[in-house]
Amino acid sequence: MTDSVVMTPINYSADRPKAANPVKIQDLSLRDGHQSLFATRGRTEDMIPVAEMMDEIGFWAVETWGGATFDTMHRFLNEDPWERLRTLKRYFKKTPFSMLLRAQNLVGYRNYADDVARAFVDRTVANGMDIFRTFDALNDYRNFETVVDQIKKNGKHFQGCMCYSMTEPRMGGEVYNLEYYVGKARELEAMGADSICVKDMAGLIAPYDAYNLVKALKAAVKVPIHLHSHFTSGMAQMSQIKAIEAGVDILDTCMTPYAFRTSHPAIEPLVMTLLGTNRDTGFDIRKLAAINEVLEKQVLPKYKHLLDDSKLSVIDINVLLHQTPGGMLSNLVNQLRDMDALDRIDEVYKQLPRVRKELGQVPLVTPTSQIVGVQTVNNVLYDTPEERYKMITAQVKDLCYGLYGKTAVPIDPDVQKKALKGYPRGEQPITCRPAEVLAPELEKAGKDIGDLAADTDDLLTYALFPVTGKKFLEWKYGRAEVPASVKPITLEQVRKTDALVKKAKAGELVEKKADAPAKSERLRTFNVFVDDEYFTVEVDPTGDAPLVVAAPRVAAAPASVPVSAPAPAPAAPKAAPAAAPAAAPAADVAGAKLAAPMPGLVIRYLKNVGDKVAKGEAVVVLEAMKMENALVAPCDGEIKAIGFKSGDTVAKGATLCVIG
Repeated sequence: MTDSVVMTPINYSADRPKAANPVKIQDLSLRDGHQSLFATRGRTEDMIPVAEMMDEIGFWAVETWGGATFDTMHRFLNEDPWERLRTLKRYFKKTPFSMLLRAQNLVGYRNYADDVARAFVDRTVANGMDIFRTFDALNDYRNFETVVDQIKKNGKHFQGCMCYSMTEPRMGGEVYNLEYYVGKARELEAMGADSICVKDMAGLIAPYDAYNLVKALKAAVKVPIHLHSHFTSGMAQMSQIKAIEAGVDILDTCMTPYAFRTSHPAIEPLVMTLLGTNRDTGFDIRKLAAINEVLEKQVLPKYKHLLDDSKLSVIDINVLLHQTPGGMLSNLVNQLRDMDALDRIDEVYKQLPRVRKELGQVPLVTPTSQIVGVQTVNNVLYDTPEERYKMITAQVKDLCYGLYGKTAVPIDPDVQKKALKGYPRGEQPITCRPAEVLAPELEKAGKDIGDLAADTDDLLTYALFPVTGKKFLEWKYGRAEVPASVKPITLEQVRKTDALVKKAKAGELVEKKADAPAKSERLRTFNVFVDDEYFTVEVDPTGDAPLVVAAPRVAAAPASVPVSAPAPAPAAPKAAPAAAPAAAPAADVAGAKLAAPMPGLVIRYLKNVGDKVAKGEAVVVLEAMKMENALVAPCDGEIKAIGFKSGDTVAKGATLCVIG
C-alpha cells in the first residue's frame, strides 16, 4: 500500500473513479457528536429525518449507540435506549452500526458481573449492532475478556481501542510512549481484534505524533488502524492529514453542524481535501450539504439552549495541560456552579494533574475522567490544610481496591490506604481480573424489579442503572407520571420562545389591551415578592362571588364562609416540575441535620428512622456527577427523620436526615 497521498486529475462529479486506497470514514454525529456538544440530549425523533440520507453517503459505519447515550436516554429523555437501535435500523439499510462499549463497564460507570456483560452483548446484537468499539479506561485488557468472547460468539466486529494519553507535552516519557502503544496494539491483535482504534478522547494527539504512531502501528500489526480524535485542542484536522500520509485506514468525523469545539473534525473539508487523490473518500459533497441543511434548520434549533456559547474560541488549548475531555469539563463547571463555587474552577484545574498522578496516572476517559474530576472537586471544596481526601467517592475506593483494573503506575500508597480504610470488600487491593470478585447480578436484579421488567432489555436497563432505570420503567409502563422536564420540545415551541425573548428585549413583552375595562370599586392592591424584590399589582375580581381572603396555612375554608356556586372540579394533575423536590418535613424536626453538601441524586439510605448511628458512620449515598458519595453522621444519636427517598433529586443544603 502506498503511504503517500498521490494527486490524480480532479473530477468533482459524484461518479468520479474510485480511489486506489480510499480513506474509510465513520460518522459520529448521532452519538459522540451530540454527546460532545449538547450533553447527549439528541433524541431519536431528530435523527430520523437524516437517517436515510446518511445511509446513502457510503460511510464505513455510523456510530449510533453506547457511551453516555444509554444513561442519558432513559434518565433525561424518557426514551428506551433499546428502541433507538431498533428504530434507526429500519432507516439504515446499508451502513453498519457502531457503538462505544466500555468493556466490563458496558455503558455504565463500574465493572458489572460477567452474566450482565454477556447478556448485554447478546441483546445489543439482537437489537441491531454490528461493530463494538471496545475500550477500557485503564487500558487493562483483562476487562475485555468476557465481552470480546461474546462479541466473537455473535459473529460481530470487535474493534479494540487503546486510550491515548500523555505524561509529557507530546507523546513520550516513561509511561505513554511509542513502545507502550505498539505493545497495546499487539495485545489487541492477539485477542482477535478485527481493527484497532487509537482513541484520543481529549484531542491530545499532535500531527507528527499521529504520523509516527500510525506508521509504527501499521508496521507492527496487520489489522486496519482507526484514528479517533476530538477537535478540542484544534489539532485534530492536522493530525488526520498526517495520519493519512502514514497510511491510516479509517477516520472519525461528524457532519459540520455537529463538528468542532469539543466534538470532532467535520467530514466536508476532508472530502474536499482528498478529492482527486489516491485516498479520495468518494463521497458526494452535495449529499452531505443536503444533510447539513436539515440538521441546521430542523434539528439544531431545538438544542441551542444546551450549547455552550460562553466562549468565543472554538478551541481550548488548556486541554493540553489538564487533559480532561471537554464533556467532563462542562460537567465540572456545572457542578461548581450548582454548588456556588464556580470561582474555584482554577483551583480544580491546578489540582487535576496531582490527583490524576496520585490515582495511578490513569487516562482521562469515562469513567476515570469522572472519577478523577469529581474527586478533585471534593478535594478543592472539602480538604483542609491538615487533611487531604476528606470526602472520597465510592468510585475512588473501588479504583484503589482494583475493581477497575491495573493502573499505569502504582496508586499513591497513602491515598490508597486512606481510601480502603473500612472498605467493605477488604483493605488489601486485589490483583486478579476485577470481574472475578463480582457475584452474578441478573437473577437478583430480576427478583428486585419483579414484573416491572417486561423482557430482558428492561431487566438489563434496571441492572445497569438500578435507581434511574427503575424510574424510567415506571414512566414507560405508566406507573408514574412523566415529568415535563424529560418531554421533547417542538420547533413551534422554539419559535414561540424566540419570539417571546425578542419582545422582551424590545420592551414589548406586556401589550396593553385596547378594550381594557374600567376599574371597579372592588379593586385590590397586592405586593408580590420575588426574592429580594417586590412589585405592586392591582387585582379587580370579576363575577358575583365575594372576595374571600383566606388565613395563611388554612387547608379548607371555614363552614361559615358563604359560597354562591359549587366549587369547580379539580384540574387534571400537571406534570412534575423539573426542579428539585420541595423541602422535606425532616427540615422541621429538631436535631442535628445532615445536609446535602452538593446537589445530587439520592441513591439509597443506609440507615432508617429509629436506627442508632455513631459520628462518622455512613448514613446516605448521594450521587453527584455520576459518582457516589457516602455522607456520614455529624454526631452520635438516633435517626429521627429522613427527608427523601431513593431516586429523589436534592439541592445543595437540603436536609437529608435529622439525628437527635
